[in-house]
Amino acid sequence: MRVLLTGATGFIGRHVLDALQQRGIDTLTLGRHRPPGDGGFIQADLLHDDLALRLKGCEASHLLHLAWYTEPGQFWHSPLNTDWQRASQRLAQAFIAQGGQHLVAAGSCAEYDWSLGLCCEDETALNPASLYGQAKNATRLQYETLCHRHQVRLAWGRVFFPYGQGEPVGKLLPSVRDALLGQRPAFAINTEARRDYIHVSDVAAAFLTLLTSPAQGAYNIGSGQPVRLAELIKHMAEELNQDPFPLLNLSVDRQDEPPLITADINKLTKLSWCCHTPLEKGIRAFKLKNLNPHIN
Repeated sequence: MRVLLTGATGFIGRHVLDALQQRGIDTLTLGRHRPPGDGGFIQADLLHDDLALRLKGCEASHLLHLAWYTEPGQFWHSPLNTDWQRASQRLAQAFIAQGGQHLVAAGSCAEYDWSLGLCCEDETALNPASLYGQAKNATRLQYETLCHRHQVRLAWGRVFFPYGQGEPVGKLLPSVRDALLGQRPAFAINTEARRDYIHVSDVAAAFLTLLTSPAQGAYNIGSGQPVRLAELIKHMAEELNQDPFPLLNLSVDRQDEPPLITADINKLTKLSWCCHTPLEKGIRAFKLKNLNPHIN
């Protein structure tokens, strides 16, 4: 088994690469920048390079494709989503051409119709409201056709709301932390909304499960336990010994935001995967590891 991993320097990818290395799995990373460590590396710009040429002779049996454009606040409607859709298609074609047999890729909960609240892989309508969700869903459809044609196994992991060490500035938890510490102005949040947050280490474990099992089809990667954003703010404030009310008092009821987005995770748990990091523990570790760069 040799894994070709994209997005290894990203938020989720760093944790996935650590998990692969801890398992002793032969891994090649593919991207513009070499991640830390001594593993194999293929330098390539996925958007512009000839990927068939780059992958020729790499002998990867498994592809774990995580790379995408994810700039906070920008990625939802960026035209770069369609560029990444095309690049992902070329990547899969190149992987299969060099003999690949098992493809796992990161999808998103943004593929679902969020007005329905509870998202189930085989029941909930796919009606993405953003260009990001549309491009992810289109990529999945292309992968299904390609993999069926070449008899390649495909598992598609729809990630919900990951958080944890290395989370980009501009995402909700780093923004809440900075506001509580007075490092940025307090801002309005729909505090009654409930979202399915999952620690990034559990996301990484889920992708390894999809990679090392005979899984096929779409799988939700979430905790299955949605949390009110007000509770999330209170947990962070408690860890920081700060007053949560400057944020809570700015609560706003946004009619265009769904009150609930959560994952049905029964399908994934049947593969013997489970969440190991409760929200309180995850926020505690997130807070420590992001505030103090000397803590590993």
